[in-house]
Order: sequence, then structure tokens, then C-alpha cells
Amino acid sequence: MGFFERPDPRVVQSADPTPPAAVVGALKRHVLAFAICFVASAGAYAANVEAGLHPSAATRGSIVATGLDALVTIERDTRDIPHIRAANEHDLYFAEGYVQGSDRLFQLDLTRRYAYGRLAEVFGAKALALDRAQRAVDINGIAERQLRAMAPHDREAIVAFSEGVNSAAVTQSLPVEFRMLLYQPAPWTPKDSLAVSIVVSLELADSWHDIFARDAVWRQRPRCFDSLFPLSDARYDVTIDGMRNSPRAPAPESGCGTVGLAMRPQRPAIGSNAWAAGSMRAVDGHALIANDPHLILTIPGIWYVVDIESPQVHAAGATIPGIPGVLLGHNERVAWALTNAEMATTSAFEAGHLNRKSWVTERFRVRFSRDASARYYRTSRDFSVPDDEEGGSAIALVRWPIYTERRSTIATVLALDRARDIDAALGIIANYRGSPQNFILADRSGRIAFHVAGLVPDDPAWGRYVHPAPDLRTVFAPIPFARLPRKDPARDVILASANNKAYTSAYPFRLSAQFEPPYRAYRIVELLHSRPRYDAAYFERMQLDTLSPIDLEIARDVVRFVRAHPQQESRADVLAVLGRWNGRYEPDSQAAALEHMLRVAVLGDAPEFSARLNELRGVDDAAARDLESDLEGWFSFAFAQRRVWREAGGMRIEHPLAPMNFAFLNGAWLPGAGDEYTIRLQEPGFAQSFRAVWDVGDWDRGGIAIPSGESREPGSAHYTDLTRAWVAGRLQALPFGRAAVRRSAADTLVLRPH
Repeated sequence: MGFFERPDPRVVQSADPTPPAAVVGALKRHVLAFAICFVASAGAYAANVEAGLHPSAATRGSIVATGLDALVTIERDTRDIPHIRAANEHDLYFAEGYVQGSDRLFQLDLTRRYAYGRLAEVFGAKALALDRAQRAVDINGIAERQLRAMAPHDREAIVAFSEGVNSAAVTQSLPVEFRMLLYQPAPWTPKDSLAVSIVVSLELADSWHDIFARDAVWRQRPRCFDSLFPLSDARYDVTIDGMRNSPRAPAPESGCGTVGLAMRPQRPAIGSNAWAAGSMRAVDGHALIANDPHLILTIPGIWYVVDIESPQVHAAGATIPGIPGVLLGHNERVAWALTNAEMATTSAFEAGHLNRKSWVTERFRVRFSRDASARYYRTSRDFSVPDDEEGGSAIALVRWPIYTERRSTIATVLALDRARDIDAALGIIANYRGSPQNFILADRSGRIAFHVAGLVPDDPAWGRYVHPAPDLRTVFAPIPFARLPRKDPARDVILASANNKAYTSAYPFRLSAQFEPPYRAYRIVELLHSRPRYDAAYFERMQLDTLSPIDLEIARDVVRFVRAHPQQESRADVLAVLGRWNGRYEPDSQAAALEHMLRVAVLGDAPEFSARLNELRGVDDAAARDLESDLEGWFSFAFAQRRVWREAGGMRIEHPLAPMNFAFLNGAWLPGAGDEYTIRLQEPGFAQSFRAVWDVGDWDRGGIAIPSGESREPGSAHYTDLTRAWVAGRLQALPFGRAAVRRSAADTLVLRPH
């Protein structure tokens, strides 16, 4: 009789009639059986996971791939970056899908699940709240509509890309994360790539959660709104072409401190730095362009670096896994850089009367639990979300232009990869239909240009308040491309963008509830004005700059403020450290750690930051007593932890599964260097996600750096191999010309048609 067989009745009848002894004996037998089964299962699980920890993705040799029309060569350089050479565009995008599927299959599946609101199918009930929130937007429905409307050429590209991902999934071993979570990924589809592109736009859009929070301020204290949410800081406001914005900001309203103001913390702003110099401002006569997007740091990284070439297109740079082509980078004639424009795209409305026929029910599969469901209100233009300020008991309606948009942002990516000059690139981004972005362009003629592109509804709320229900009858048309902020192509100019306000007081539209503070942009412009001409090496050094103008001002103002008010002797040491600080967030700086702790504790985040900054500057004397009290409390524990910024500002690059006790998948520790207001941006969990500088026309100079490695395999030599160069600030060239690619090649994989 086996351990799991039903017991024979005859054995039961002839058993010892003493009940306790019989029960104890049965328990012993079943506990032993359970232990043996548990050990066997655990051993099998461990062996399965162990197999996934060894590098196994094929990067050399030859593989037969069903779906190809001709032979494709994939040369990987010493950093494991793939350089794809194909005879036609179909095979090019197939091969790009293949390398992404080889290197990032779990990341692809995780992003897809997040987009569709299907994480609970893998992670269980803990992910259900996130899934419910994500389903409100109906990314699945948007992707289906965009797929049906896609131009044949673009549709063929994402179909080929999907075939390549699926070919890798069946020819390469299963990534370790699937083994840990005990599930198999579904095949990748063209709709999934569209879903990834849509969720990127959603993450870059103005959040309705922030609108609800601002609305609470708007209703409670409308007189103080502009003081608490200023569009910019007039002391540091700069234009896109590097000039100071001369008009002075209106004086803040008095008594607009944050006492009694309930405000939920905002998410970190998804921003970036980008700047450029025309050929007449460059040492070698080529235009120069730099870009470093600021996103959550994970391992593997959010960016995938690639070089793709066919007779029709040759482009290199970075893309987001799931999206074909090169999203940020250059082709043979044009380079482009992006920063998030921080403009209001989302309109929120009180619900008002709701049509009963517009309610839909979404069902959720929940691993290890019962299935769940949720009801959503959807019309052709609006969708429902819980109203945060009502505790989720009521709903608001949200209008997001991409919800009704049938043109995909992937079409813009694929077209930019083929652009022949700035004029063509401007024509391409005129049709971009994602969340608004600041595009900086440069071409081989030496010209550079700037243009905001994307969907910006002309909504008078500009994300500041929730509309009353009757406003649902109003259509807020997008601002025409030609009327969005821009700078025409030129060779003798500089351009700088860091999510700051991109226009002067003469511009007719507000565009945003609040742009990112201009401190990074101000420092970029300051460094550009420090010399008449530049080379790629200087742009690289700029990306590593750790001086924060606003933090230096805060340190000096605190010293001045405290000395002007009654103080205790115990403050002298603290004031001395702050007074000597040079404003740089260098790893070995104790003053940087001290000032950052001061700023976070006393000035806080928006809108507290703006109000407290006015108090510190002496603009709002009525609230100075509150500031004095808070500083008094802070000074009492200021030196409790004597840390340098290397420790206080350091961060671990985390794997998405780290919270599930899989921390061994994590990446390296990055020492503190820079903060949220420095060009070298770094704050907990959030940093420069890549650094790139392009010498336009001499593509084998400049280069790109990522914080970890190209591979998703923990056992691979390319999992964290680029971290040391990242910390040191070394930018490595991305080979582009045939000779350069050949010199750097470490492995070659040939894909052969079936």
C-alpha cells in the first residue's frame, strides 16, 4: 500500500482497538509521507531553479528559425549588445524580437501583465489592487483598436517582431523567473507590443491621482494654489535655448503655508535631461546631443541597447523591451533625444448622471484564490476611476486622449529610425500621438532643433482641478503641433531640456499644473555657458555633474535664517558644516548628507517645498515662526547619524521579484552620487536609466552606458558587468560602422531560415 492510496477496510477492521495508539501510528506514517514528498518536491524545485541560473541563451553558432526569409547575422560586442544585420525589414524586426526574447523574456511578460492588469494570475491576491486600477484604462481595448487601424508596413514590423520573440521562447531555455514562479509564458502577439507602448504613455501622462490631490488644494485654498504649485522657480527659470527668463514671477500670496493642508505624496516625476549644441558650437564641427532618461532602476534594466541594420534602415540606441526599432538614439543621419514634457493630458470630471448601459464587468483570475470581478464605467470618450478624495467610495470620470487614439506611437519610432534629416524628423513627430514629449533633434548638416510633440488637450483646468459634470459635454481639442513650444533648426545655438517650463511669458497656453523645477535645466545651461565650444567628452562630464544650485541656496539660507533668529550653542557645528558646503553631492561629502536630510525633513515635497522655500527666502514672513520651530526640532537630531552621501544616497538596483525573498537576483549597490536636483540624478530607486552622447555624423564616438548589464540571466557574465563603468562615469562607444562592429565582436549568432 502506497502512502497516498486509500486504506484497505480489512486492515482498519483488524487494527489495534486502542484509538490513541491507532491515531498516533497513522499520524506518524502520514507525517513521514508528507516529509518525503516535501523534500522530493523541494529538491525538484531547487534543481529546476538551479538550471535556470546558468547562462544558456545562445549567442554564437547557428540556429534555424522558422519565419525568416533570409539569413540574419547577430554580432554581440564585448558588452553583449547585439548588432543585427538583415537582408530585409521583416527579418530585421524578427531578429530584434529574437534577441529581446532571448535576453528579456520574463521582463516582456511582466510588462505585458502589468499593462493588461493580469499580475494577480501569477502573484496572487496581493497584486489584485494594482490589476483593478490598471484595468480602468482598458489598455487591451486601446491596443485592439490601434492594431486594426495600423498601416500595413508598421503592422508587418510588429508581426515579424512577435514571431521573433516566440521563436526565441521555443529555442532558448526558460528564464529562471518562470521556473521560480512555476508558470509558462503565453506567446507574444503584435497587440502586446502596442500594449507596452500604451502603458509607456500612461506612465508618462499626468496622473489623475495627482489631479484629485491638486483639486483638494484648489477647493480648500484657491488663493494659494499658484504659490503652492508654481509653474517654475523664477530664480532659476531658463528658456529652451539657454537664456534666462527675465520676467519676474508674481509675489506669492502671504499666509500660504502648508499648515492644515492635506496632500498625498506624489510619485517621483518620470523625467530626463537632454541638451544639444549646433555644429558652430562644437569643436569638431559636428552637432552634439546628450540624453539621460530618469526612470525606476531595476535589473534587468528598463532599456535594451541594440544596433539594427537592413538595406532600408540602420539605427542604434535604446528601446523598451516589447517595442521594435530604436526608441532613443540615432540613425545614419539624424539623432534624437527626449524628455517628458510634464504637460497636462488628463481631464477629470465629477461623475454626474451615468448611463446604465455603459457599465462593464471585468473578471480577474487570482492565483491561489477565488476569481474576482470589478465594474467599470466606460463610454467612447471617458472611463471611471475611484475618486481618491472620497476614499474610493465614489467615482470620477477621466478623459485621456490616448484612450480614443487609433494611431500608435510605435509608428513614430519606426519612422524616426528612417528619417533622413531634421526636416523629415519634424514631419514625423508632428504625427506622434503619445503623452507629450520634448524632442531635441540633430542631423549631419550640423543643425539642431526642439519641438514639443504629443497630445495636449486645450483644457482650461490644466490638471489643477476636477471639472463639474456638465463639462463632460465640452470637447477639449488638442493644441495643434505648430502651436506647441519649438525652436527652429539652426547651427549656432544650444538647447537644454530637463522637464522644466519650455516657454516664455509670451506663450498663450499654460500647458501644465506644474512643471518640474528648473534646477537641472539651470545647471545644464550654466555649464553650457561656461565655454564657447564643446566636444563629446565635455558633454559626458556634464552628465556626471553633482552640483545642485537649489540645495546650495537652501544650505546658505538656513545658515542665514538660523543666525538671524535665537539659537542654541549646539547648532554651531551644524551651521559650520552647512556653511562650508560647495553644493556638490559627492560620495564622500558629509555636508551633502546633512543638507539632504534637512531639506527632506523641513521643506518636504510639493506643495510643501514651494511654500517652505518662500518662507526660507523671507518672502512669507508670516509663516517664519513655523519654519523656525521645525528647524529647532531638526537641529536637535541633526548629527545623530554622521553619514557621508555615499551611504545616505546609495541604492540597490532591485529585481522585481526581490520583495518575494528572491533578493539574490538583485543587481549592484550604487553609491550616492548626485540627488534629485542634480544633472547626475540619483535618488532611492530612481536614477539616470542610461547615459548617451552622440557626435552626430561620427557615430563611433560618444556612446551609451547602462547601469547593470544587457543580459537577464543571473549567471551570465553580462548581468551586472557594466555597473563598474557606470559608477566611474565611463561612457563606452556603441559601434555603428561595419569596421567598428567587426572589431568589437565577441560572439556571432547566425539565424537561418527553415
